[in-house]
Amino acid sequence: MTQHDGFARVLGRFDVLAIAFGAMIGFGWIVLTGGFLEDAGSFGAALAFVAGGVVVGLVGLTYAELVSAMPHAGGEHNYVLRALGTRPAFITSWTLVLGYVSVVAFEAVALPQTLLYLVPELPAGRLWSVAGYDVYATWAAVGVGAALVVTALNYVGVRPAAVFQTAAVLFLAVVGVLLATGSLLGGSAANLEPLFADGAAGVLVVLVATPFLFVGFDVIPQSAGEINLPPRRIGRLLLVSVALATTWYVLIMLTVGSGLGRAEVAGAELPTADAMAALWGSEAMGTVLVVGGIAGILTSWNGFLLGASRLVFAMADSGMLPRWFARVHPRFGTPANAVLFIGLLSALAPLFGRQMLVWLVDAGSLSIIVAYLLVAVTFLVLRRREPELSRPFRLRYGRTAGTLAAVLSLGTAVLFLPGMPAALTWPSEWIIVGLWWAAGIVLLLRLPRGRPAGRVTGR
Repeated sequence: MTQHDGFARVLGRFDVLAIAFGAMIGFGWIVLTGGFLEDAGSFGAALAFVAGGVVVGLVGLTYAELVSAMPHAGGEHNYVLRALGTRPAFITSWTLVLGYVSVVAFEAVALPQTLLYLVPELPAGRLWSVAGYDVYATWAAVGVGAALVVTALNYVGVRPAAVFQTAAVLFLAVVGVLLATGSLLGGSAANLEPLFADGAAGVLVVLVATPFLFVGFDVIPQSAGEINLPPRRIGRLLLVSVALATTWYVLIMLTVGSGLGRAEVAGAELPTADAMAALWGSEAMGTVLVVGGIAGILTSWNGFLLGASRLVFAMADSGMLPRWFARVHPRFGTPANAVLFIGLLSALAPLFGRQMLVWLVDAGSLSIIVAYLLVAVTFLVLRRREPELSRPFRLRYGRTAGTLAAVLSLGTAVLFLPGMPAALTWPSEWIIVGLWWAAGIVLLLRLPRGRPAGRVTGR
């Protein structure tokens, strides 16, 4: 079954859930958990993820209604284009592309960094230094090579990518069960101290990273043109994926906190893996967790390359980007050129070294939360302007949920501004945002104002 944009509707219920959950889990839970526990304490970090889950959950409610009304490739791009017009749609989509690309690039850097746990002698052939960290040829080659493989997988079809995603998510779930079991059997309440570190400021530092870690449920709207399910079911699966991710991150904070003391967390290269080894009393279990982390890298990488390429395709299909990006492969039925473009960007990231991990998290989080804000505003506008629009999944208290989603998204975005506890770092992180938007402004000024005339349709 195909739709007007040439994509085949081949994704089923578990495919959708695996793509969204796998995209949200990624690898941040491996490399960033130690920093979160140091900044906020075990309960403080868990609380930050609960709060982040509430914010993202409210945003997810608006997405669930919108995707059921407009289940087409491009997701947010279509919603904002219909409600607010061409330029706001470009701003939303361009911002979100940066968020997606930052995740894809993050995974390209995280993979070789993770392999250091398994192959400490991996770095060889020093190339240069970035922000105090040496970049090695072999280290970078792992990231670049993996980028080529994931890109090829998405180029040849969404079905092979979905099968790979499902298998990797199932393995990831097994690792999660092992970590939770180890915490119950070998965890220590004393290790959880301090429950809160640095008070509210510590919680806020972790909270502002949650948009980057939770982003992924919106891959469902991006790939809606390839989902073979009733629209109402799509909306429900989106909300289930957010709930599962929230549970996962809270579980990680508490289990790792119970496995290692504060000093051990501070001295560990990969605290999550060391906690798994300590909880089970076996170095082999730490290796199993790292392999699970690699599965998380690949699921997130795969999911976001899928989502980012569909969003770029939708922008090109609307005339906001060159038509070259809107080409659908005649045999594979994928947005081939958009896939190649996103894959190329991910292949460049490892050349900037380990510090790129932190820069991408922060710059990507700001971009993602701004997009969430604009989608929440779009939801409210469509509720008022088009009450007759068919909404198979309709929120009972939609205006309240939409208003809360907009307010909380705005409040979270403010935390990134200069002078706030979690302000973006100058100059590195602001340079990433600035360069992206310098290119965006050039493209934006070419676009007409106003709303499109019949460009985007609902059901």
